[in-house]
Amino acid sequence: MAATKIDGAIQNIAASEPKKLSGLDLYSRFAFAGAVCCSVTHGGLTPVDVVKTRIQLDPVTYNTGLIGGFRKVIANEGAGALLTGVGPTFAGYFLQGAFKFGGYEFFKQQSINLLGYETASNNRTAVYLASSAAAEFFADIALCPLEATRIRLVSEPTFASGLVSGFSKIASQEGLGAFYSGFGPILFKQVPYTMAKFVVYEKVAEQIYRSVDKNTASDGTKTVINLGSGLIAGFAAALVSQPADTMLSKINKTKGLPGEGTTSRLVKIAKELGFRGSYAGIGARLFMVGTLTAGQFAIYGDIKRVIGAVGGVEIAN
Repeated sequence: MAATKIDGAIQNIAASEPKKLSGLDLYSRFAFAGAVCCSVTHGGLTPVDVVKTRIQLDPVTYNTGLIGGFRKVIANEGAGALLTGVGPTFAGYFLQGAFKFGGYEFFKQQSINLLGYETASNNRTAVYLASSAAAEFFADIALCPLEATRIRLVSEPTFASGLVSGFSKIASQEGLGAFYSGFGPILFKQVPYTMAKFVVYEKVAEQIYRSVDKNTASDGTKTVINLGSGLIAGFAAALVSQPADTMLSKINKTKGLPGEGTTSRLVKIAKELGFRGSYAGIGARLFMVGTLTAGQFAIYGDIKRVIGAVGGVEIAN
């Protein structure tokens, strides 16, 4: 009788625990959660990105900071201009988020499989760096054409009316290669950005969970931890990637001269900008990246929990 009760209790506990997934079932959920968190946060911060891009491309006109930049855009073009490029922003970061977060979880697991759990745990910073870099490389292949379209729409408001028309116009007038003219700088920007983002997030969260029991922490507590860790990670990522972000905006603003390669354009832009110019718009970007990164990790964690994305291996101590 007692054994029957014990068996029943064990079955009830097992039934109440989320089912651990693997393979496509697991990584498709990671990818979906990443797609939603990135598209929602980047799309929602489109007005800040518009002002930040204007400061980078025309610092003489937009020289009064983030708030002043908002006022000038609204005064010169109307409030609707703040949503310029929202279509390619949402679509581009939906794809990028799927590859970035889903890929990060995938490559982290592959690293654990390759190295063994103990070795991976002892070298987890290297695992985080390698996994995030690999994931971001594939994410940028998906993002680059839509990011090129977004920057063109923001820098030239009369270029096209939206995502489809802007994408089609670039393809027809400049060829498909124009979508990847900024692939070098986008890698230069996004790979260090993502490496800093995931490593700092993992490290900050790890420190917090040394004082908070992750197994007994409430869902609300975990969301707050994700927000705080993500905010710090966002600040670090913004500082690391700001020069490349400015160069990306510049190289996508206009097409290059006949016979001018991407590398020569980047060298010329870097010389023109200098150190100070490469950090134009850093205030707006710190606010933007800190906010969206905090939001991303909070949303990502909540969606994973809701859709049952359980089964990934953790190597934090």
